[in-house]
Amino acid sequence: MTRPEPAPLEGERAGSAPLLRSRDFLLLLGGQTVGELGFRVSGVAVPLLAASTLKADVFEIALLTFLTWLPYLLFSLPAGMIVDRVDLRKLMILCDVVRMALMLSLPPAGFAGWLTLWYLYVVVGVCGVFTVLFNVAYKSVLPRLVRPERLVDANAKLAMGQDSAELAGPAVGGALIDLIGTAKTFLANGLTFLVSALTLWLIRLPQERSGGTARERTFERTSVRAEMTQGLTFIGSRPVLRAILACTTTSNFFVIAKNSIEVTFLVRELHASSVGVGLVFSVSAVGGVAAGAVAARLSAWIGAARVIWVAMTVPGPLYLLMPLAGQGRGLLLYGLGLAAFAANAGLYNIAANSYQQHITPSHLLGRVNAAFMWICLGVIPFGALFGGLLGSWLGLRTALWICVLGVWSAALFVLFSPLRGMRDMPAEGS
Repeated sequence: MTRPEPAPLEGERAGSAPLLRSRDFLLLLGGQTVGELGFRVSGVAVPLLAASTLKADVFEIALLTFLTWLPYLLFSLPAGMIVDRVDLRKLMILCDVVRMALMLSLPPAGFAGWLTLWYLYVVVGVCGVFTVLFNVAYKSVLPRLVRPERLVDANAKLAMGQDSAELAGPAVGGALIDLIGTAKTFLANGLTFLVSALTLWLIRLPQERSGGTARERTFERTSVRAEMTQGLTFIGSRPVLRAILACTTTSNFFVIAKNSIEVTFLVRELHASSVGVGLVFSVSAVGGVAAGAVAARLSAWIGAARVIWVAMTVPGPLYLLMPLAGQGRGLLLYGLGLAAFAANAGLYNIAANSYQQHITPSHLLGRVNAAFMWICLGVIPFGALFGGLLGSWLGLRTALWICVLGVWSAALFVLFSPLRGMRDMPAEGS
């Protein structure tokens, strides 16, 4: 089998034909949807393995979540530097192969008696490092496959795939665990990384443009430290990107704080059964899928730039249904509030990611994406701790009020920014 040749930069790109007729975009969409499904399956299987097989306590299980997200804080900036220096496709395939090997190591480790909590911590932590590398590279691939005017539509379709995986993943994971056991479920999980790697290998990734404008050349490679911070420097020089960064970071902090107490609130305050809790989260995933389905049309109607602050502001009143929910039918109200939450997140992320990809010069994409991840995802462990402390000190309902209002308040950063005076995307790199 021969390796596919790179596609010409201005030839058969996904932007020159309908996206769903583009071979390379369909490979990216299919591979990453399957990969996201595997991620969601492992999100169920890993804590269940720790709780049921390894008899871990609550704090020990919480450390798994901490180790999943800690690499974003530690490795995002160097990952951006690496991504901008190497072949994106080769790097992403390497990340998939390493993660596949780590997942596939769990069943034989359990059979041989080597599977301990510390072994699981190492697997989760190393997987997290390669996930950071993969995600930074992944965000830099799309602008190479899709013309700027198709970024919103492409991001919307990718988001729909991810949201569909989020909807199905927990159910698939639960069914696999019930049918074949927790340890063997990681065999299926490992195969999803193999599918992702194969689709990436088949993609014809266009070569990057060489050179750049005089403005772009001010970001020359100097020291390693300076290069790692170039993404932050670029964001700092763009008021709209600063506003998006502040909005996303604030929202993520309070969303994770909410998530850390959500199941406890549903069970203890609303007396929801496990089935009821599952239905609530399924409803929320439907909101994200719906947002992805209409994102491109809404962006065309409202404006690709304007939709960023509209998505963060308008659904806010529906969030209040969550802390207002009581027992009985209150579970339905909570589900509606959570669906609005997911729809807002889906639409905002599609629009904000498209703006970021559109305005960032290609030679800086990796570092700018890494800078966003470093800050936006680096706050997640602290948000989880904040939510737990609020729930313990002030009670679950009061804590939920603070979290929901905190998420809505994040809209102020984009509402009172240059985005209010913009309808559509500016020129590339401006």
